[in-house]
Amino acid sequence: MSLTSAQPALLVLADGTAYTGWSFGAPGTVIGEVVFNTGMTGYQEVLTDPSYCGQIVTFTYPELGNTGVNPDDEESAFPHVRGAIARNICTRPSNWRSTQSLPDYLKQHNIPGIYGIDTRALTRKIRTVGAMNGAISTEILDPGELRNLVEQAPSMSGLNLVKEVTTQTAYQWLEPTETAWEFSDSTRRDEEPRYTVVALDFGVKRNILRRLASYGCRVIVVPADTSSEEILKYNPDGIFLSNGPGDPSAVTEGITTTKALVKADKPVFGICMGHQILGLSLGAETFKLKFGHRGLNQPAGLAQQQVEITSQNHGFAIDPDTIAEDVQITHLNLNDRTVAGLKHKTLPLFSVQYHPEASPGPHDADYLFERFVQAMQQQKEPS
Repeated sequence: MSLTSAQPALLVLADGTAYTGWSFGAPGTVIGEVVFNTGMTGYQEVLTDPSYCGQIVTFTYPELGNTGVNPDDEESAFPHVRGAIARNICTRPSNWRSTQSLPDYLKQHNIPGIYGIDTRALTRKIRTVGAMNGAISTEILDPGELRNLVEQAPSMSGLNLVKEVTTQTAYQWLEPTETAWEFSDSTRRDEEPRYTVVALDFGVKRNILRRLASYGCRVIVVPADTSSEEILKYNPDGIFLSNGPGDPSAVTEGITTTKALVKADKPVFGICMGHQILGLSLGAETFKLKFGHRGLNQPAGLAQQQVEITSQNHGFAIDPDTIAEDVQITHLNLNDRTVAGLKHKTLPLFSVQYHPEASPGPHDADYLFERFVQAMQQQKEPS
């Protein structure tokens, strides 16, 4: 894109810091929490991850859009980010799978982006001060005027965004990971589904559903406000609690439902928001991280001194001082020692703060899907 024809754009943070750049994607004005993602790949998966609902994502990798976009790499039906921030963008992608350029994709979905700013300085700002609300605009180029709009936006703390991303009706998922992309020898992709899993949808990613299906599960995805009574009518072998956006403590219906499901003696597996919801249902509390964990190289571990390199995307964490005695910490984020995994000492309940399905990211934690299946098998066919 020639800078002589590019449309000016402005980014303003809640503290008044302003960055001038150029527009890519759709014109307009958007407000959201400004965060950063350190992944070197997977921008399309990030854009379509429902967990980013309500957020403007800064990509620290210096150039975005080189491989374009394609329908196969979407983690949901459309992008959920409010906006995108990049140093440089590529308007002519070069990849055999590409069907569209990134700027055209964002324009199609009415999502503004800004490029040409110093994303290193912005990332240092967020790391120092913390994630905060901000706005991107091609219409309002006066920093003071745009900041006034930002100041009217609600804080992410206390915000329930799950209702914006959850499915409206229940549906069944049977599609496994494509054969060309399968990396595990432990999957049961050639067998008929052996287990029925009900997935409570707080903003689930498609690749999570694919991994569950690859391990022999028939997945029934239900809205986040589905009652425990309705869920148990499916006679599930296990319950899955998905990822999702916003403040987990504000998802009161999901917490109430999970409290009831815990008593049903069914294996429960939670990822990200699901991890936090499970922790809250077991009596723990959550708190907002200064700038969150968003990237593909977060080290996590504890048991047997093993380290997993994980894909993470979250801005809240479980307070370890509030965890009950019958709940055990299984993983810590090894960068800041926050809780990254839990399990109940007597009940078949466990969760992780990261994304074992990756997409994008490493596959170190894929074994957790197999562990979930093993827990269902033990409940269904006790020795």
